[in-house]
Amino acid sequence: MSRYLLATLLTALSLTACAQSPAPTAATAASKPTATTADDAAIEARVRQSLGELDPDFSPDYIGAAPFAGFREVVVSGQVLYVSDDGRFLMQAQPYDISKRAMATSDGLLAHRRGLLAQVPADQRIRFVPPNAKYTVTVFTDTECGYCRKLHQDIAELNRNGIGVEYLAFPRMGPGSQDFTDMISVWCADDRRSAMNNAKAGQPVSARSCTSPVAMHYELGQKLGVNGTPAIFAADGSQLGGYVPPAQLKAALEKLGPAAR
Repeated sequence: MSRYLLATLLTALSLTACAQSPAPTAATAASKPTATTADDAAIEARVRQSLGELDPDFSPDYIGAAPFAGFREVVVSGQVLYVSDDGRFLMQAQPYDISKRAMATSDGLLAHRRGLLAQVPADQRIRFVPPNAKYTVTVFTDTECGYCRKLHQDIAELNRNGIGVEYLAFPRMGPGSQDFTDMISVWCADDRRSAMNNAKAGQPVSARSCTSPVAMHYELGQKLGVNGTPAIFAADGSQLGGYVPPAQLKAALEKLGPAAR
């Protein structure tokens, strides 16, 4: 399902939400038993059936237990949705975990993201990684966005703090744009790091062509729900937002602990 169709459907859902039956109270929801492993296949089947009734073209990339009871976490065209185990209720908003002071994310979703990011080999990334880096983040970037350039100016400080940066291409204007063509030229350069440095400094990008991974990176970013740049992912699959100052990024990685290394 395309992002446009998904957005249209979810907008329609939000407009008709007032016509739905009242949601169960907290007390009622709490009284329901948590699904066991034996129930998971049946619950997933119900969720798939419900989504299919909304739109036959719904094709989830991932369905797993949500980080709170009674719901499945569903990824469709990179967007994270939550569907009740009985297939009746759908929510768009990502919940906030009060105890962790962070957006709630399940282990299953993090593993799904790690699997997608692992599809990109090291030689298809543009790496600014110091020796013995404590953390390495994957950053979807393009050559033109202001905050991407601001983040690139922080590379030296990030490296001094033991944080390596591995770039993947996400030209925001999409295939056929000059941005997309420039990103191909950067990845086709003999010295990709220098080409990236020059592009981030606003210098003209020398036209180059080759069999590049830019289109694959762009498609991967969409599967991960990237809709703007920069988009920073920790090694455990956590999305850390857009531009984050070095001190805050270091603190966020330290909070995630060893899983983010």
